[in-house]
Amino acid sequence: MSTPAKILVVDDTPENVLLLGDILAGKGYAVVTARSGAEGLRQVEVERPDLVLLDVVMPEMSGYEVCRKLRGDPSTEILPVIMVTALDPAQERLKGLEAGADDFLIKPINQAELLARVRSLLRIKVLYDQSKELYATVEAQARQLAEWNRTLEGRVEEQVQQLERLGRLKRFFSPQLADLIAGGGAEDPLKSHRREVAVVFADLRGFTAFAETADPEEVMGVLREYHGAMGALILAHEGTLERFTGDGMMVFFNDPVPVPDAAPRAVRMAVAMRDRVQEMAVTWQRRGYELHVGIGIAQGYATIGAIGFEGRLDYGAIGTVTNLAARLCGEAKPGEILVTQRLVGTVEDLVATEPVGELSLKGFLRPVLAFRILRVKNLAG
Repeated sequence: MSTPAKILVVDDTPENVLLLGDILAGKGYAVVTARSGAEGLRQVEVERPDLVLLDVVMPEMSGYEVCRKLRGDPSTEILPVIMVTALDPAQERLKGLEAGADDFLIKPINQAELLARVRSLLRIKVLYDQSKELYATVEAQARQLAEWNRTLEGRVEEQVQQLERLGRLKRFFSPQLADLIAGGGAEDPLKSHRREVAVVFADLRGFTAFAETADPEEVMGVLREYHGAMGALILAHEGTLERFTGDGMMVFFNDPVPVPDAAPRAVRMAVAMRDRVQEMAVTWQRRGYELHVGIGIAQGYATIGAIGFEGRLDYGAIGTVTNLAARLCGEAKPGEILVTQRLVGTVEDLVATEPVGELSLKGFLRPVLAFRILRVKNLAG
């Protein structure tokens, strides 16, 4: 059941108040009354009526003054007001319109006319209230939409930054590791840190002579084949590619995500690389290219992180272990994988090895005891 409209009757004559109140109450309206203009303004503030029937001639404050005050208040500037007067209607109507009245009634009151004008103005007020509520709803939705847009912009910006970071990470890591790092599943690897790693250096033997005699297109074609094949093996073993240097590359394991089998992974990958290059070498030999791979592996601690400057950063590992792997790679003959004694102790159940002897390596004061990996004994190792 809807709440009846509330009508305020303002008149200093008790008989008029009673008459108007009875007529309106009889039609189901809620009626409140006031005996003066000042009291009428107080009732408007307290009762919040839907319509005001306002006598024109009242002591102290006329109906026109009351109407002007109502129109001057933002909370009541659209409150329907019907002026009631016994004065000359032509003159009073103009004054009432100037004061802001919506309609006029002439005393003595015609009941049918009174009710018709009241119904008309209340319908207008209902429509206004509905439009006001609709506007408020639309305004709230607009604010919410603007907030959603700001949130969306923030999310898009965040996703763009994450994609940029992911693209940068994929230069160094396998897609799985890059996704893990970008998603917060691993610490930021570009921050400088120290960790034990297994480092693999691989280099094509015979490449310098080949590059000096072959056409540039042939050289680039061979490099694409070589890099493509080696890159697939690096990703398959989830190694971290530090860099390609023409025909050489450096890969390490146990960073950015620690793994319990860094050395076995490095060895399996190195053996797979050697075997794959041997397959490719058959095709290269048919083309007149004599190319083979030499590999060195070492295990130890390195300082790892971003190296470079803003706009051009590389991911690098620095330390004796990287130099040792590089020197072993330099000593390796075509198709040979050389490793340190320490690494052999870690993978002795996995691979068959034979000692090479002590090697005098550049940058190392003492000779390094090296071993040659022959084959993988147990691929599941």
